[in-house]
Amino acid sequence: MNYNYELISTWSQVVSSILFLAVLIWLAIKLGGPAVLAARDEKNKQIAEAERHRDEAKAAVELLRAAMEGASQDADSIRSRATEQAAHEQTAALAEATDTGERSLRGAGVELERARLIARVRLRTEILERALQIARSDASARMDAATNAKLVANFVSTLERENG
Repeated sequence: MNYNYELISTWSQVVSSILFLAVLIWLAIKLGGPAVLAARDEKNKQIAEAERHRDEAKAAVELLRAAMEGASQDADSIRSRATEQAAHEQTAALAEATDTGERSLRGAGVELERARLIARVRLRTEILERALQIARSDASARMDAATNAKLVANFVSTLERENG
């Protein structure tokens, strides 16, 4: 009978261990289940939030790429317009400088002709004044009053024919 008691004792320990484990499992499920579920829900929320941030970042990257393409096209357009404007301004400045240079050259030609004419008139006047001085001094030394009057009259008539 001793054997029976030992067997009962052993089975009693096995059953109590199984009951103890069952209670522990039940308590773990009852008390730990909601915590695990809450942790799982929290992790799922974090994953969903991370995915939402990722999708927003992708959208932002796409918007930025589109903006960069637009900016690149704008820069090309601005560069093209600036090149055209610079060429236009260069042509206009060159035309203006050429026109101004040609006007200055024509003006200088007119001034040169005017200066030549004035120089000729002054030279002629000086030559005439010197010739008259020389003629007067020679005439007064060589000639009498009647011959002097005749020569002056001839000279004045010659001048009148040349001038006019």
